Amino acid sequence: MGRIRLAVLAVACCFCFSVQIRCEDALKVTVCQLQKAPPAYDHKLIEVEGFISHDFEDFGFFDPTCENRFGIWLEYGGTAKSDTVYCCGPIAGHERSKELTVEGISIPLVEDDQFRLLEKQIQPPFRSGYHGSIVHAVLIARFFTGRKTTYPSGETAWTGYGHMGCCSLLAIQQVKSVGTQDRNDLDYGASADQPSIDKAGCGFGFLRSFDPTAGILEAQRLAEGDPNSKAFDDPDQVASGFLRARLRLDPAVPIQLKETRRTAGRLVYQWQRPSKQEFDMVVVSRPYLLSFYALDPKRVAWVVIAAYESSCAKGKQVTRIR
Repeated sequence: MGRIRLAVLAVACCFCFSVQIRCEDALKVTVCQLQKAPPAYDHKLIEVEGFISHDFEDFGFFDPTCENRFGIWLEYGGTAKSDTVYCCGPIAGHERSKELTVEGISIPLVEDDQFRLLEKQIQPPFRSGYHGSIVHAVLIARFFTGRKTTYPSGETAWTGYGHMGCCSLLAIQQVKSVGTQDRNDLDYGASADQPSIDKAGCGFGFLRSFDPTAGILEAQRLAEGDPNSKAFDDPDQVASGFLRARLRLDPAVPIQLKETRRTAGRLVYQWQRPSKQEFDMVVVSRPYLLSFYALDPKRVAWVVIAAYESSCAKGKQVTRIR
């Protein structure tokens, strides 16, 4: 009997040794720590909390309190795939033929209830309609720094993984916990609406950062600090106030907004300027992630997550999209 126990123990030890990551303790870190010193965590198994963003050409992980919204790409370990469409990487799909291996390290995946809940929330149909999904999660994952790239501007980034080789990589081994999308007043979308322009010679330019999370924490704090703020119950005023400030409009100029789309936690407006040569589009949202930073999670402000100037006028310096 003693020899049998020793044999079983020996087999267990060999299994643990051959699949080293299954016996490894995960190091708890923050997203901001990863972004500030990526090489310090290269190849390490980590536990990290943040927000998953999934959309066309997007499977990212971020924390809105960090300096950079972008920079970390996600992949599932094991044989599961997220069906993410993006350039220069593995083709989209839900399954790979063999377990994920990155830089010689095999990455398994625990496909339990938490994993299945995450998959349900990041795959269509999306709560926001057709703009992907943001989910709060705690992950156990293997981190791969990538390579250090210096751009002509002098800025540096860690690249090599994800869309166009944009990012460092988190290879997910286990979804430790995942938030639920159970509120009808919040916007769970990962990206913002964009103008639809089909006519040749027409295009659009950005009136704010293309990052829909840029500045929204500050907007929430400002709303909470102003007892007269309309940001909690008047999205029309939030949109018109943004346009008036951004375009430096005379207070006498009326802004008649046209609502073009409405979904849970999101409104899209259009405004034709008096010149008739340009029109503006503003996307106002109650972002899900703000519920984690609001003084009262049930009191999330309406904030502008996207704004554009569109024009077909000759000589307008706007970006052609079609």
